[in-house]
Amino acid sequence: MIRVELAKVFRRPRTYVIAGLLCALPLIVAIFLATTRIPPPPGQGGAFLSAVLSNGALYPAAAMALVLPIFLPVSVAVLAGDAVAGEASGGTLRYLLIRPVGRTRLLVAKLLALVTFVLFAIVAVVLTSYASGVLLFGVSTSSAGVTLPPDVTSLSGVTISPAGLALRLLGTVGYIVISMLGVAAIALFLSTVTDSALGAAMGALAVLVTSQVLVTLDAAAAIRPYLPTRYWLAWVDFFRDPVLWRDIERGAGIQLVYLVVLLGAAWANFLTKDITT
Repeated sequence: MIRVELAKVFRRPRTYVIAGLLCALPLIVAIFLATTRIPPPPGQGGAFLSAVLSNGALYPAAAMALVLPIFLPVSVAVLAGDAVAGEASGGTLRYLLIRPVGRTRLLVAKLLALVTFVLFAIVAVVLTSYASGVLLFGVSTSSAGVTLPPDVTSLSGVTISPAGLALRLLGTVGYIVISMLGVAAIALFLSTVTDSALGAAMGALAVLVTSQVLVTLDAAAAIRPYLPTRYWLAWVDFFRDPVLWRDIERGAGIQLVYLVVLLGAAWANFLTKDITT
């Protein structure tokens, strides 16, 4: 069942179109930065964009900051919203369940396919942004003209070794995957409630937009720590020395709560749902 769901995801052209668009935004930004050499003003623009002008090895972190607020959540919401509702609207869900496929097994397979897509998309962005960053902004060279693995300066002003940078990028990828699983859980739950894939995706995006607005609203300070988007950018703390774990741990914890609660609700609803289409 898992192989079937993975095949559905990776045989559809839209998967590669979405991944290509996610990679295109950082590439376009990198080209403009490399051409003009004009960094964003202090406090404006994405994180790390000023730093990459002197070291292209840091560009994957800047790319994550570019795609995370909008493009990556939209992609995850669209795919997760289509997971069950798309089958229902297409008339294939009923016939799929006639086969000896349990509903729990089907829901788990779709969730694992979503996790695989998120990993695929993030790794694609990291690899293409690292290549474009090194190509456009350069790396360190020795006095003999030999290219060396670049050291990176952390947000705390401490030099990060190439191995340390790789570990921090792995931590960033893991944290963003957990954050996007929260998005997937919202959209997957709505996908079991409605037969409209578009409605499920738009409902999930409405929740995220509302969360983003409330995060910036002082009047909502009481509920701010529990909003799904509150700690999305906490991965930036991986690039401090020492790493500041407080917001990272809180962000991961909040996403896991949303994941457990909403997936439980999706499972309960899907298990008892009358499938007529």
